[in-house]
Amino acid sequence: MGDQKKRDSIIVRTSIIGILANVFLAAFKAVIGFTANSVAIIMDAVNNLSDAASSIITIAGTKLAGKEADRKHPFGYGRIEYLSAMLISMIVLYAGITAFVESVKKIIDPVTPDYSTVALIIVAVAVVVKIVLGSYVKSVGKKVNSDSLVNSGEDALLDSVISISTLAAAAVFLIFHVSVEAWLGAVIAVVIVRSGLTMLGETLSKILGERADAQLVLAIKATIRSFPEVSGAYDLILHNYGPDSYNGSVHIEVPDTLTADELDRLIRRIEVCVYQKHRVILTAVGVYSQNTKDPEAAAVREKVNAIVTAIPYVIQMHGFYIDKEEKRIRFDLVVSFDAKDRGGVYREAVRQVQEAYPDHLIMAAMDIDFSEVEQ
Repeated sequence: MGDQKKRDSIIVRTSIIGILANVFLAAFKAVIGFTANSVAIIMDAVNNLSDAASSIITIAGTKLAGKEADRKHPFGYGRIEYLSAMLISMIVLYAGITAFVESVKKIIDPVTPDYSTVALIIVAVAVVVKIVLGSYVKSVGKKVNSDSLVNSGEDALLDSVISISTLAAAAVFLIFHVSVEAWLGAVIAVVIVRSGLTMLGETLSKILGERADAQLVLAIKATIRSFPEVSGAYDLILHNYGPDSYNGSVHIEVPDTLTADELDRLIRRIEVCVYQKHRVILTAVGVYSQNTKDPEAAAVREKVNAIVTAIPYVIQMHGFYIDKEEKRIRFDLVVSFDAKDRGGVYREAVRQVQEAYPDHLIMAAMDIDFSEVEQ
């Protein structure tokens, strides 16, 4: 809980710095833009205001996401951070479209700008400020895993590009007496729109649900396998309820000699250990029993494993158990998403195992490779 409060404090503090810097820059640029009759500088001022709005949304989203879980939302409000990141990307997208429309208007009905030395110096200073601010906000966002801050930082860096382009347009006008800022503004607007769409796509992907980070998955599985009784950890599924907030489930493979009491104690120890080391709550731990009393069962397992893993796109077999009395063989198959026909791969694997053991009932389940790092 303390780490979460510290993270929220960092996000709010960084956002306040962004608000103050952007309001200050917007005021100066607005005065200069109207004085110089420059649409590019005026657009730049508007972009600074949109950045300030983005920072306000980031603060609001962080505060709301930090609310305690309740009856209506038992998993908390962490996903609100993704919604705030989505709003920021939409602001960037809107700013880009607006900038494009205004630029086109100035192309159709051009206005001769009137640049002053003071105006250009202030715009140049603004470029430096936005690069420093954008880099700082983006780096903090990555450090605390805040998509809202990362998007705000990206937006600020894009604004610095606009300011640089304004200076370039001014240089062209002063040297060649040709105004190109409207055309340049249109090109930049297209870049901003593209960036906004990219930000929006990345955020929507997280809301829909992405694979968990591979390193986190490997670390959790290694922790589970560190228990002497566990010979394998499989089917780890992590549900994301906000940045660094996960609930999950997993299957463990253990000897068939464990009693219910021993198994219960083992599962509880695993749950506590995973939470302490990785801050992940395991809400369910399923069990695969492993034949340990019969050496012949181990030989059958090796043969079945060799059969199925020789088939393209079969990533793994686990959860194997053979019941010799009832003549049943059960196991799970992990089939890659790269297979054009996952069902066909599964059926071929079952067919080949059935062919090898025609007098047994083959009970195979097709698993999804949720993490792409099954082992």
